[in-house]
Amino acid sequence: MTDRYLRWTRSRTGRFLSRRLGLPRPEPLHRWSAERPLLEGGPLLHLTAGRTTCDAAELAAALGRSGLDVRREADTGPPTGSGRGDRFSAVVLDATGIRAIPELREVHRALHPVARRIASCGRVVVLGSSPDPHDHHQAAAQQALEGFVRSLGKELGGGRTAHLVRFAPDATPADAASTLAFLLSPRSAYVSGQVIGIGATGQTPGPVPDPRQPLAGRTALVTGAARGIGEAVAATLARDGAHVLCLDVPQAADELTAVAERLRGTALPLDVTAHDAGARITSALPSGSLDVLVHNAGITRDRRLANMAADRWDGVLDVNLDSVLRTTDHLLREGALGPGGRVVATASIAGIAGNTGQTNYAASKAGIIGLVRSLAPRAAERHGVTVNAVAPGFIETAMTAAVPFTIREAGRRMNSLSQGGLPVDVAETTAWFARPDSGAVNGQVVRVCGQSLLGA
Repeated sequence: MTDRYLRWTRSRTGRFLSRRLGLPRPEPLHRWSAERPLLEGGPLLHLTAGRTTCDAAELAAALGRSGLDVRREADTGPPTGSGRGDRFSAVVLDATGIRAIPELREVHRALHPVARRIASCGRVVVLGSSPDPHDHHQAAAQQALEGFVRSLGKELGGGRTAHLVRFAPDATPADAASTLAFLLSPRSAYVSGQVIGIGATGQTPGPVPDPRQPLAGRTALVTGAARGIGEAVAATLARDGAHVLCLDVPQAADELTAVAERLRGTALPLDVTAHDAGARITSALPSGSLDVLVHNAGITRDRRLANMAADRWDGVLDVNLDSVLRTTDHLLREGALGPGGRVVATASIAGIAGNTGQTNYAASKAGIIGLVRSLAPRAAERHGVTVNAVAPGFIETAMTAAVPFTIREAGRRMNSLSQGGLPVDVAETTAWFARPDSGAVNGQVVRVCGQSLLGA
């Protein structure tokens, strides 16, 4: 679906009028492609605010995974506030050692001079530490970084994004390597203002022999794979080397088969709400085991609560939430998902902020968040499996194309990037969760919404 407004603001007339009228001026986002795999606009600048708790060599190696030329502040000289000088494709600020409010001044000292020198579609990533429940001064200082990053993401403009990567006490830069590589790449184009925890309940990152095919030799199952976001997720996992089982309802068998054949995967026409869905999935696995389980299937049956029949409530909760619980429980119980396994469920910004006419849908998606937070630590401890969720915002799909024009435009513009996302944005985030070396990322709910102005 074409965003005509975005194209108009790039024209001479559109640039003039949007500037004069104070209208949103979205920047075309740089998304990953084989031709443009890296962020553009200059080197990656690595800064430190006060002390650090990170091993310098490990952090340097993790930042090097981005493929960018990494420079320390000492290599570039003290930056000036004039806005002149080198531009940077990304800035990473290590604030892991901050333990008191006066030390936050170091955050301003480091980032204030370079805020105007970040290239279009660039990144700011702040590294922090988990708030210490036994030290309220440290907890206050580290929590302050969250408000700082969320606000900075709304200020930067030009397709730029900002994130906080928060290290648990036992986490190392090596644990965060896949996360930093994702955030410091075009794969995270529509993800902004997120706080991502590393190492609290996750597993040791697994090896990735071929970075170009991180899922080689792994089997993935994607529900709702016949179209839209599910199709994009299946295609991205296949691109990364996985053999993909594409699951959707029998009524979509023709579309599903076409997708599976194109991806050299396997089509599995199946209603996930069937009482024996878990057993039928297990029997369809090529080797009897599964490495990546992506719960993407979902439906909407919108009505205000006063006008909502019981079958509309039941149908949405059954497909979007109850089937996810039943299937996941079966696969874990039967050992089909074992050590190194990944579960990625699809929540929604509606489950965080709510939405008129969607009490059923919002309840189901908020339930996904509850599932992730509760199951993640136990699945990691008992099965060696991580459990995370993506929470899409306004994504350009056939479903959103049918939304009335004014509501569709509001959905597109009410985020920090002033535009809708694409199915591939959700797919790239899912693929990051699915990687063997993302084992220290667990129990996370990452919004893929361009930092929606609605919700937390």
